[in-house]
Amino acid sequence: MSHSTTKESTWITWIVIVLLLAWILGKGFFSFFVVGDLGQPTWNYRPIKDVPGESPYAVYQVQPFPQHVKGTKGE
Repeated sequence: MSHSTTKESTWITWIVIVLLLAWILGKGFFSFFVVGDLGQPTWNYRPIKDVPGESPYAVYQVQPFPQHVKGTKGE
């Protein structure tokens, strides 16, 4: 009875590993240099105050007493 032996190819294994590593690094360099950060945008919308009553784009009129409590001058 003859036994068949398989020859292990370490060279092909290393070539596959190196190709996969080159593929991963190539995608990383492509992403970094081609799709990278382009810096600050050129538009400027001016800072807008966060409180809606103080914003120039507010929906409601500015209240004379802006406290949201009941009592004198707050109702």
